[in-house]
Order: sequence, then structure tokens, then C-alpha cells
Amino acid sequence: MDVRFLGGAGEVGRSAILVDDSLLLDFGTLTGTPPQYPVETPEPDAVVVSHGHLDHVGSIPTLLSGDRRPPIHWTPPTRELTLTLARDTLKLHGGTYDCPFTGEEIRRVTQVSETHGYREPFEAAGYEITFFDAGHIPGSAHVLVDDRDTRMLYTGDFHTSDHRGSDAPASRTDRHGRPIRGQRLVSGTTARPDADAVICESTYSDVEHEARASVEERFVESIQTTLWEGGTVVVPAFAIGRTQEMLMICAAHDIPCYVDGMGTQVTKMLLRHPEFVRDGDALRRAKSHARFVTGRDGQRERIADQNTVIVTTSGMLSGGPAMTYIPAIRDRPVNKIAMTGYQVEGTPGRELLDTGSAEIDGRVMPVAAQVEQYDFSAHADRDGLLAFLDAYADTPVLVNHGDRCAAFADELRADGFEADAPENGAVLTI
Repeated sequence: MDVRFLGGAGEVGRSAILVDDSLLLDFGTLTGTPPQYPVETPEPDAVVVSHGHLDHVGSIPTLLSGDRRPPIHWTPPTRELTLTLARDTLKLHGGTYDCPFTGEEIRRVTQVSETHGYREPFEAAGYEITFFDAGHIPGSAHVLVDDRDTRMLYTGDFHTSDHRGSDAPASRTDRHGRPIRGQRLVSGTTARPDADAVICESTYSDVEHEARASVEERFVESIQTTLWEGGTVVVPAFAIGRTQEMLMICAAHDIPCYVDGMGTQVTKMLLRHPEFVRDGDALRRAKSHARFVTGRDGQRERIADQNTVIVTTSGMLSGGPAMTYIPAIRDRPVNKIAMTGYQVEGTPGRELLDTGSAEIDGRVMPVAAQVEQYDFSAHADRDGLLAFLDAYADTPVLVNHGDRCAAFADELRADGFEADAPENGAVLTI
């Protein structure tokens, strides 16, 4: 089995892996100015997609240009998330270098789509493929590729259960009283299918996440304090996964909140696929608890004056309704901006954390409001990666999707693994 890395090797973004020149795993975009795409656009016989984040699906429609029509295999949520992201990209950047596809190519995606559930083997380009729940976002999957001689596991992005600390607060238990470890939205992965080789993500290979219950407790206490003092809290959040997590936390602690941006559409969509979330009833209650913003007739400006929580895109302050809320609340020290995700270097969110000011819509704005950051990551940390790889101690491991892939591969080799970190463009035989 020959594996060619077309993106995502030694970097986070534009993930794309070609197997035997016939099966393509993911085809993402590395967002930035300018955006970056996989190093080449192949003509595969079939495409298999791990999950619906831009760095894994952002370039999918370009595979359907001209007369190319490879079938695309994914879970139902991944299909809908990919289409949502593609339409948003076309709306924002259509006809420019920042959007490499057209509306016609997005329509073709719906024509070649084939959806599958977890642990339901199917055929693609002559391989037997099986999806396993990766615990990252709803619909995310480990992808097992079997050519009858070799079984290769592509982890995609994944999250493991958080077992640090045996006691969970009452608010961190499900409706049966069982403790919730890790994310509220999806359970951590428990899948460890037999494999002859593993391609493993390494996003947080040098980070140890704080126990999720502790992060949530600090987050809730901070928000409740701001609300008690009469302030407004803006929670910038990624539309996919993070927004829903924030809504579920607010509902569990009876915190009043609004939700704005693409996260409103994604939340409604995920409720159509309750089998891909930890607790569909809890997500439904969270949606009922939140108030959805339409953005009409100055609604956002009025909401920004309220004593409430506003969960809104974009998660890195690079666009979306946050461009209205941040300027509206920035000048009052009693207000708060609670960042819930990693802030990439060069984004307004990172600038705000580092300098106390941010460029919003072309204007550098000093921010007097309190600014805090919380680690609600949906990726496995170093301990989680090593716990997952314990099942593959005698299996070759190819490290990708990280800023320090080579260093992590060296660390794995020091622990007795057969590990390597390929570069983009490399072809390896497994």
C-alpha cells in the first residue's frame, strides 16, 4: 500500500492523503492570507472524509471540476457540515483566489455523496473501509482502510476520555447520574481497531490539557461573576462543535445565553442526527435554553447592552457577528470576552490575547473589557495520544497533523515505537 502525503504533514491544515493513487483521504484547506491547498489535486477513484472541519474538507468541491465525479464517502453529519462550510466559503469569497470552486461544484457534491454509520464496512475504490467514532466532533471518524493484505488506520482528529480525577460535579453528570468526562457534546474515542500501520494526528503532542471538569468550573464561575456584576460576556466560539459545547454548558448551569452566527445553523442540523452526539436530549434542551439571533433591525446592538452571554462566531475574531459584539462591549471593564479555542498566530483573537487590542474591520481597537482564555480543545493531548497509541506499540506509526510531527516521532521512537514523520509530497510504502 503506497501512501502519498499531499497536505497536513508537519502542519495543521490542508489534510490530504492519497492511497495507491486511487483512494483519497480528506482534502482540506489551510486558512490564511492567502489560503493554502493540498500540493496537488489528484483524480482518485473515491474519496473518504474523516470529519467536517475546513482543514479536512475545505477543498473537497474542487475534486469535482471538469468531468471528474469520484464518489465521496462520509458520515451524515460530515456531509452536511462540508456543504455548510463550502456554501459559506462561496458566499464570502466566491470568484476570488480564496475560493477555488464554484456553486456548480458544490451541487455536484450532493450528487456523488454516499453516507455511512460507524462500524458499517463499505467498499470504496476496491478497499474495505470502516468508520469508527473518533470523539472529536459529531460524525468524526477514524478511517480503517483494508486492501485484504494491509490494514491502515487513519486516525483523523480525535479526542479521548478525560480520566483525571474520579469525582465529577453534579452538573457534570448525565441524566442517568453517570460522570461526564471530556466533552459534553460527544464521548471520547474508545475504538482501537487492529491495524498494520497507523497515521496519527499530533496536534497537541506537547500539551497536557487541564481536566475538562476543572476548565468548565472556572469558566462558569467567571461568567456568573460577570453577570452578577452587571456585565455582558461575549464567547467567541467555532461554529462546529465548540458552539454546541458552550450552549450545553450554559444550559447545565442555567446561564442565560444567545447564540449567533453559523453555529445556529450547525446546532439545528446536529439535532437531526442525535445518534452522532453523546446525548441528543441534552443538546435539544440546550437549543431550547438559548435564544437564537437573526441579526435583523439592530438586534445585535440591543443584545450587546444586555446582562447576558453571547456565544458567537468567529472563534478567532476574524469575521462573523463577533465583529459587531466586540466593538459594542469593549470599553466597559465589567464586560468580558471569554476565548474558548486556540488562537492562531496573526489572527485578531491572538492579537487581543497578546496585546489587549485587536484589529476589527480594519480598525485597531483597545479593549478595556476583561479577556480570558479557556482550553476546551476537542483534540487529544499528549497523554491522550500516548494512551491511544499504547494499543499500537508494535505497529508502525506515521505522525501528521501537527506543528512538531518530527519531534513527536523522535519521542515515540525513544519509547520503542517504529515511528516516522513524513513531509508533504512524500510517498511511503506500508
